[in-house]
Amino acid sequence: MPPHAYFVTSAVFHYLGPSFAVLLFARVGVLGVAWLRIAAAAAVFAIWRRPWLVLIRARGQQRLLLLALGAVLGLMNVVFYLAIDRLPLSTVGAIEFLGPVLLAAVGVRTWRNLAALLFAMGGVALLTEVRLVGEPLGFVFAFVNCAGFVLYVVLGHRIAGDGGAEGIDRLGASMLVALVVVSPVGFVEAARTFTQPLLLAAGIGVGICSSVVPYVCDQLAMARLPRSTFALLLALLPATATVIGIVVLRQVPTLTEVAGILLVIVGVAVHSDRTPQRPAAGGRGR
Repeated sequence: MPPHAYFVTSAVFHYLGPSFAVLLFARVGVLGVAWLRIAAAAAVFAIWRRPWLVLIRARGQQRLLLLALGAVLGLMNVVFYLAIDRLPLSTVGAIEFLGPVLLAAVGVRTWRNLAALLFAMGGVALLTEVRLVGEPLGFVFAFVNCAGFVLYVVLGHRIAGDGGAEGIDRLGASMLVALVVVSPVGFVEAARTFTQPLLLAAGIGVGICSSVVPYVCDQLAMARLPRSTFALLLALLPATATVIGIVVLRQVPTLTEVAGILLVIVGVAVHSDRTPQRPAAGGRGR
């Protein structure tokens, strides 16, 4: 499959799972849902890839990288859920993009790519400005999540450097670390679902949709795309968040938000990747 196909799959599930999580918030605490998400993903990776072996064998800088990514995943998931509990999914998705767009700027080498970046930034500005109301704490969580997402992109590319399979193993190891990080704040709320099979199954489904499918697809895409290309493709996420918000949560956008989405899509369409690509087996382009 082409790397862009992996990215599109990731983009859909990146917000499909959280939209289901929002529906769970009425029955399970926000932090409890966040714990279920990470625990379910960690369990899937543990059964599928035996990631603890990666942690055991890792040495020095590589182990620090896995621990850092695990801490980022844990924090990012918690603050993301705290944000979407207070703000529309489209707003959080737009703010989440503001950091990665700076990564795309690092890779700009042509006027065409600069124009693409400006289009994307304009679209995100419209999406964000129209929603600058609501709970201030929600925006604090959204911007913390934005910073975490930048770190996830940077660290995720580093662990994907040896190819998709190695990257998935390292991702699984980091997910085990993330589970340890979030357990002190989320386990107690999540434990209430252990005697309610339907809620527990829903939480596991959220974890698979949110932290297994998209993160695995991210690794397969990151292993074959330059970081600047991947970062600019993230411009699709605000549009994806808005569409899923409409379908699942009935969060209908205004005309201004629609204009922002269209600008983001134009930015992605105009973008041209001129970075030479190495074969997948040799790692990603730079």
